[in-house]
Formats: sequence, C-alpha cells, structure tokens
Amino acid sequence: MTDISTQTSASTATIERARAGWDAWRAGRLSSVTAPTGNLALIETRWLPAGHTTTPDEALAGQPESVTATELTRRSLETGEVERGIRLWDAASPAIRDFETIDVFPFDPSWVVEATFTPVSDDRTIPFEHIRDNGLTRDLVVPGDIAFRRDGVEYTLSAFDDDGTLLLVFGDPTNGADGEDGTYASGRFLFVEHVDDHVVLDFNRAFVPPCGFSDQYNCPLPPRNNRFPVAVTAGEKRVAFRGGAHHEAAHTP
Repeated sequence: MTDISTQTSASTATIERARAGWDAWRAGRLSSVTAPTGNLALIETRWLPAGHTTTPDEALAGQPESVTATELTRRSLETGEVERGIRLWDAASPAIRDFETIDVFPFDPSWVVEATFTPVSDDRTIPFEHIRDNGLTRDLVVPGDIAFRRDGVEYTLSAFDDDGTLLLVFGDPTNGADGEDGTYASGRFLFVEHVDDHVVLDFNRAFVPPCGFSDQYNCPLPPRNNRFPVAVTAGEKRVAFRGGAHHEAAHTP
C-alpha cells in the first residue's frame, strides 16, 4: 500500500477553505471544553429510578456555587422505557483547573476528503456499542452511506444523525498507540459537512469525544466499517494536563 499521506482527495478550493477555518475551529474547541457546562466540567451523571421526581434544583443541595445541574433522558436497554437523569457540572472542577491543552496533529491537506452521500430508508439503524453499556448496543439512525476511494481502497462509512447533524465515529491504528502520534484509545468523532449528495470529511477537525474528558459520558464506539486500516494522522490526539499527563477517561467498556 502506498503512503496515504501523499494523496489529496479534495479540490484545491475545498482544502483552502478548510485550512482557512482551522485555527478558529481549534480555538473554539479549547474554549468549549473548559466552559461551565463543557466536557471537562461534567462531574456526575445520575440515572434516576422509575418514578423518581428529583429536579435539577434539588440535585444541587449541598453543592458549591460553581456547580449547575441539567436534565437528560435515555432509553433503557433492558426495558425500552425512557429513563430520566441528572448531570452535575462544576465550573471549577479539578479537570478544568489542571487542563493544559488538547494535543493535535498539524493541519494536513491530504486528510480533507470529498465523498458521496447516498440516502437510505429513514428507518435504517446500525447498532453502536457504547462505553458504559457493558457490551450491549444502541441502534442509532444512519440516514445514508458515505463513500469514497482512497489509496486504492473503497470506504463506506456510517455517520449517525446527531440532532440534525451527521456525526462520524471512527477508529484507526493511532487509537491508544504509544508515542506522539497516539490518539484517544476509543476512537474519535467528526462532524460531517453535508450538502445534497456531497459531503466533506475534514479529518483535521476530528476530535476527542466527550468520554475522553470525563468518565461520566457514555460515548458510542466505532462500528467495524468505520475502522480505518491506516493511521489517520490528522485532528486531535489526546487531552493533556499540567505536568505532562494525558487523560484516557473511560476508554474501555
């Protein structure tokens, strides 16, 4: 197999647009994860028993002023019933205090990929295993197939519908690898730019999933067809804290 880094899979205009916006994307990521309800602020996800009426305000009893509470729901894998949960966020969490940066690869134009999007039936789902589900899977709606050819290999990827946005969960050999090119062990996320039957996969904007910042998240893992056989040396690598430590929160089921 030839060196994948030598190939360009997008037009010059697409690449230059991606390059021009990369610094702002990078700054936005660093700002968002340290926000009062950013990824580093999540200190607890509490799932409530059926019929439990605890409100977010009640969940704040005894908490410092830096903590806020929000509500969320999910469907139980065992019963299919909707479950309520409470999340606690601490704007002064230890993770925020110790956060230094998110290590990232330099911008690489060869990892800006133009692909085709083929819509499928609205009711098609694909099972995604999640980190905190003990090997069970959740069926997520995948509205179409993303296909492209790169270095002689045909890829067909599955991105699920995340509140109206296509979210690709992918893996590659850098996941959990030692050394400066190692990335978050469970895989990475990428929002897909989608216009009609055309999509752009800018892997320079691949990012560490929320579970890489707090073990209180339940992140989906890459399905088999979203696992690249070659290293994707673009995008974010790992979360770094003061003193040189790297964070690998909840990277195993």
